[in-house]
Amino acid sequence: MVICVATLRTVWIDSMFYIVLQEIDQPALIPHIAEASSLKYPYEVLFRSLHKLLMDTATSEYLFCDEFFGEESIFYEIFAGPFAVIDEHFNSILPNCYDAIGLMLMIRIVHQHQLIMSRRRIPCLDSYLDKVNISLWPRFKMVFDMHLSSLRNANVKLLWEDDSHPHYVMRRYAEFTASLIHINVEYGDGQLELNMERLRMAVDELLMKLAKMFSKPKLQIVFLINNCDMTIAVLKEAGPEGGKIQQHFEEMLKSNTGLFVLHPSTLQEELLMEHFSDLIKFVKTRASEDPNGSNERPISVSEVEPIVKDFGSRWKGAIELMHKDVITSFSNFLCGMEILRAALTQLLLYYTRLSDCIKRINGGAALNKDLVSISSIMYEIRKYSRTF
Repeated sequence: MVICVATLRTVWIDSMFYIVLQEIDQPALIPHIAEASSLKYPYEVLFRSLHKLLMDTATSEYLFCDEFFGEESIFYEIFAGPFAVIDEHFNSILPNCYDAIGLMLMIRIVHQHQLIMSRRRIPCLDSYLDKVNISLWPRFKMVFDMHLSSLRNANVKLLWEDDSHPHYVMRRYAEFTASLIHINVEYGDGQLELNMERLRMAVDELLMKLAKMFSKPKLQIVFLINNCDMTIAVLKEAGPEGGKIQQHFEEMLKSNTGLFVLHPSTLQEELLMEHFSDLIKFVKTRASEDPNGSNERPISVSEVEPIVKDFGSRWKGAIELMHKDVITSFSNFLCGMEILRAALTQLLLYYTRLSDCIKRINGGAALNKDLVSISSIMYEIRKYSRTF
């Protein structure tokens, strides 16, 4: 079970949050009307409705007993039967509930009902609601720990797919976390935040293990970028309350994006060297030398001429191929284009160093006709920048 329970329902958590919590004091459902319309409800909606009916009935009966009999004890004698029926029903449902989001919604419902009864200054349900709350929290913790264990004990070989796009486990995690964050907005529950941080650490570890299954460093980083980007997008859709978890993935995205473009020995060259290997090798090994110095093998026109002509004949086509590679590799178009623009900027720096080197070579002026102007390359970079 890798965050599989209650995942599908997280897609509509906004509407469920509104129905269950924002309309907490709305009238209870009327069973025969619901049956006649063939409507089906998740359990937490029925839970709210049942307890709304219990609150209103208990309030009315408690006030009557207090005013007519002058004794609270009579109320508890009258309600012993209803309490027993509700307890029996609840105790049969709870052990079979593996829906962490539903459990957390019920915890919030109980909290809201406690506030309502407090505002009414009716204490007759205090012990009952406390008992329900005490029953829900351990169950939520147990189900949440099952999700946590499923991540920690996941079989990476079975989960891994040779595809650098967002992994389905990460999408489930993102939707699950976004739902819990949304539910927790007005409560700031430290215990829930601590559990979500534990889950985040576990999914980080799994994500890194999955990334390492790719043989090429480039694909490892692309995989991490795509998953971080998707997670951030899902958290933002749930609202502006992503907090520390969203900030963590934003920093992780920024770090891996920088690695993809700027790492001096692997990732940048994987993107550029597929198309400009001769240029990059020359610049890294020879361009900084003094052509007129005492080097045993000074740089000559014949050495750089093939590089210049090769670049001039196919640089636009190569950039277009890079563009297609980035578009197919990255799920987020804007993220991919940002990386492409940064890579093209790095290419411009390489070519500028080559041009400066040619200026220092004896007879290098003969190659001026074959050099691509820096302004032409900059124009191409700006063309891709305008796709934002």
